[in-house]
This record gives sequence, structure tokens and C-alpha cells, in this order.
Amino acid sequence: MGAIGMGATPLHAQSTEVKEKPAMYSYVANWQIPRAKWADFEKPSPASDKLLSQAISSGTLVGYGADKIEVHSAEGPTHDSFWSAMSMAAVLDVLDSLGKGPPDPLLQTATKHWDGIYVSHFYNWKSGTYKDAYSHTAYYKLKDSAPDDEVETVSKNFVVPLMEKLLADGSIIEYEVDEEAIHTESPAGFWIDYITPNSAGLDKVSAALGEALKGNTFAGPAFGAVTEGADHRDYLSRSNVTYK
Repeated sequence: MGAIGMGATPLHAQSTEVKEKPAMYSYVANWQIPRAKWADFEKPSPASDKLLSQAISSGTLVGYGADKIEVHSAEGPTHDSFWSAMSMAAVLDVLDSLGKGPPDPLLQTATKHWDGIYVSHFYNWKSGTYKDAYSHTAYYKLKDSAPDDEVETVSKNFVVPLMEKLLADGSIIEYEVDEEAIHTESPAGFWIDYITPNSAGLDKVSAALGEALKGNTFAGPAFGAVTEGADHRDYLSRSNVTYK
């Protein structure tokens, strides 16, 4: 699955069919929770869920959700929560509103916590609420020699055409290509995310990716020439999400 971002110049003929969308901002809060507290932490929070649901209904947010990590790393998060909006102000206003609520004692048990704010110009979703979906995230880092518009090139020429087909046939329910809006990591990093409604969707994406790469044998080497292979990472989560 590390090949999912393999866009390449031989696919430039598709670039006229894909256009950048208005910026979508996402706030992600990552938590490392002791295992004994996982079950309690994963229970719904009525106050937070009500606020986020109201923000969706009013148009402040376009999506929100919570993830529990399926493949754990020694230093990584065990859980995260996120919400997305069409402006930085909307993302931060929701954060402010949640911060004014009563303290959550479970958050005090976290051994580590960190946040990120991301921006995407390539994304789409199917409206609705989905329980126990699967979220796959692939992280890549561009080489110093990569063109400044390489993320745009990869998105237009490979990621979006592939993901739109998978969205249309129901294999996925959401995708996005993210870069940091507030840089706390390397500015050369970017993320390709997609959500499947069930575990079978992961196999469908993998099969579709394999077929797409067979159709363009130059894609893999071209992508490898502009990214740092040693920095690539994959993340897999179970997700409860809502999209407007």
C-alpha cells in the first residue's frame, strides 16, 4: 500500500480533468491512553458529540470523527479525534467551544498528547454517519530536489482519479490529500488518507491500486525519484465518522 501516492508525469493527460478545491482544514488531536482506560475512553461523549453535531447542522463543520488505532507503534497514539471545516476560523472556533466545556477526566490519564492542523485541496466524501469504518493514512516526505508542485501533480494525475472511482463504487466513503497548515513536522511531508466502510474496502483499494499501477509501469519509479522512501509510514484505524 505504500505505492498509493505513485503519481508520475506520464499521467499528465489526466491533469486537466482534476482541479484543486477550496481549502479544507482539519484539526486532529492525538492521544496516547493507558490500555486499561481504552474502553472508557472509547465511550461516546454526549456533550462533545452534541456540539460537533450542531456544528455539522449549522454548516460550521463538514465532517468530524474519532479513531482508535489498529496497528500500534511504541511511541505513537492509541486514539485521536478530528473535525474538518472550510476555514481555519471554523476549525479553531469549534476547538474553543470544546475547550470551554467541562474537563474530561479521561484526558488527564493520557501519557502523551499532540495536535495537528492540516489543509487539503483534493478531497471528497459521501454524506452520512459511519460506524466502525477503517481509515488508512500513508505519510510521505518529498526530497529536497522535488518540484514545488509535486503534491499537486501526484494528486491530479493519480490519487484523485483512482479515489473518485473507488468513491463512486462504494469501496471508500472519504479521501483527502493533506499537508500541514501549521508546521510542526517537515514542510516536505504530506499524507494520503482514505476511509472504507468495512474491512473488505481495504482489499478493494489494494486491488484497484495494483491495477492502476499495472496500467502505468513508470508511476512507481517516478514517485520513488521524488520521495524519501525511508520516511514512508502507514497508519490504520477503526473510525466513527460523520460527513455533511
